Amino acid sequence: MAIGIYPGSFDPVTKGHLDIIQRASKIVDKLYVTVLVNNAKKPLFSDRERVEMIKMVTADIPNVEVLSYDGLTVEFARQIGATVMIRGLRAVTDFEYELQIAQTNRVIAPDIDTIFLTTNLKYAYLSSSIVKEVSFYKGDVDEFVPEQIVELVHNKVSAYKNGTQD
Repeated sequence: MAIGIYPGSFDPVTKGHLDIIQRASKIVDKLYVTVLVNNAKKPLFSDRERVEMIKMVTADIPNVEVLSYDGLTVEFARQIGATVMIRGLRAVTDFEYELQIAQTNRVIAPDIDTIFLTTNLKYAYLSSSIVKEVSFYKGDVDEFVPEQIVELVHNKVSAYKNGTQD
């Protein structure tokens, strides 16, 4: 059974992320979408909220499971039995960074291969940072995030701006 891991911050999950998840779920028997808990970063959404958002938008994909973790991704991949790491690429600049990470992971965990999936061209410009920026200025994010989380994004950004974020 081929087990894959698609790690990321997903703050918030975008249509570009969902595109990669859907395509990766067809490549492996089991796909773990994993939310990195990185104490060095201050995400807008908590790790629990990010996990729940991804669960919501992947509920119709039976071989996807969503988890959070902290630490080295390759170590977590080993813990869950993954032998394939999925990474999405939007542009050449993504590739340079992702190649460094993949090569480092290959040294640490030669038993785990990295597969790069290029994003659908209609999402090539899209990032979670852009979604937050647009929402911060009360812009429409319907084209950027799955419809199930549009309101969650606007509510979270509004709470952040008002200083009432939990």
